[in-house]
Amino acid sequence: MSRNLTYFVSDTHLGSQAGDPVAREKRFVQFLKGIDPDQTSALYLLGDIFDFWYEYRYVVPKGYVRVLGAITELIDAGVKVYFFEGNHDIWTFHYFEELGMVKLRQPYVAQIGNKRFCLGHGDGLGPGNHWYKFLKGLFSQHWAQALFSTLHPWIAFKWATGWSQRSRNEKPISYVFKGESEPLYKFCQDFQAHQPVNYFIFGHYHSRVDMPVGSARLLMLGDWMTAPNWMVFNAETGQMEIR
Repeated sequence: MSRNLTYFVSDTHLGSQAGDPVAREKRFVQFLKGIDPDQTSALYLLGDIFDFWYEYRYVVPKGYVRVLGAITELIDAGVKVYFFEGNHDIWTFHYFEELGMVKLRQPYVAQIGNKRFCLGHGDGLGPGNHWYKFLKGLFSQHWAQALFSTLHPWIAFKWATGWSQRSRNEKPISYVFKGESEPLYKFCQDFQAHQPVNYFIFGHYHSRVDMPVGSARLLMLGDWMTAPNWMVFNAETGQMEIR
């Protein structure tokens, strides 16, 4: 059995009411079920798979049964599933690991075949974005999470999903990546100068990008509210396919 394939996907934003949420979830389940475990070694979920996620000690969000079922089927078949927190699903604690996923923090360097990858969601990397970095650091504090836990789930989820929707209404889903002037590109330049890789793969920007960073390629996934998309790397051939 040759498990040479590695998949990358991000920004499905399950639970968001943008577009057709039911159809989007069905398409994502179809994508997961279309992964052949006999040919696949790993699946990297690069953040914002859920539009909002929060785990109480004994309670997790309702729904997503088919998605989580399809993921656990892959895990049970021997596929490694790695999960990065996005800015929308930052509050994941232990439940995904109980299902068998492996939680990673960005930027993470992975050796796949004879290629090196720098992976993550992509948010907050590079210079600037000080307010965003402050908020993310605040939300990562245990005391802030404990304080949020005191809210009844009905209040907590109504507030969080409302905030997400307001943010999306204020700016378009699709973002025009500004190339070499983007903080993320500058992050990749600096990273490449000290720890050379072959590929940088991120999400977050809802913008599909394929551009060089020195001898490396910066690849960015789009969002599933626009169209289903993913990447698959073949370790045997060394080829990356963008779908």
